[in-house]
Amino acid sequence: MAVSVLLVDDEPLVRAGLRAVLEAQPDIEVVGEAGDGAAVIPLLRQLRPDVVAMDVRMPLMDGIEATRVVLRTVPDPPKILVVTTFENDEYVYEALRAGADGFLLKRARPAEIVHAVRLVAEGESLLFPAAVRQLAAEYGTSKARAVMERAALTERESVVLRLMARGLSNAEIAAKLVVGVETVKTHVSSVLAKLGARDRTQAVIAAYESGFVAPG
Repeated sequence: MAVSVLLVDDEPLVRAGLRAVLEAQPDIEVVGEAGDGAAVIPLLRQLRPDVVAMDVRMPLMDGIEATRVVLRTVPDPPKILVVTTFENDEYVYEALRAGADGFLLKRARPAEIVHAVRLVAEGESLLFPAAVRQLAAEYGTSKARAVMERAALTERESVVLRLMARGLSNAEIAAKLVVGVETVKTHVSSVLAKLGARDRTQAVIAAYESGFVAPG
């Protein structure tokens, strides 16, 4: 089945460009568009997209607040891919902390856009660039460190989390550790449960904020 995508951006040209790139793929379908985060909820209920590609900066409701609203009010919410102009934008980091599943630069090449949508739809985390990893480390708190200490990850779970933070998928982690994919999935699920993380992205953010993984 095709991955259904909702585009949310206040620039019509950006939406048109993303639509052209995504609809050129046989396995991706753009099911709707919106010009602001405030219009997202009604469209989600109507269209039920798998992925929302959402601008982080919009006039009425930005991508950060829209992400919070979606995750707070929509049962079985879609994956949220934040679209931004600058990779070191603190808005991007706040959106990821709010629960977005990944981010995409507006200047990304068509192949990178398609890959990001597919990756997010499959539930795999995106690789954070150095700038965003650095922001995560700078946001480090004693609370984040305490959560990581209480989690008491096993040695294998610690290795898996570090590989997740490098952006590796379950299949890539399995190949690196020479174990089955189902074994990796079990470890990932355990890491998320111990950290109280909603998904891989939140677990990776916790890893950077706590200092468990260093940027670089």
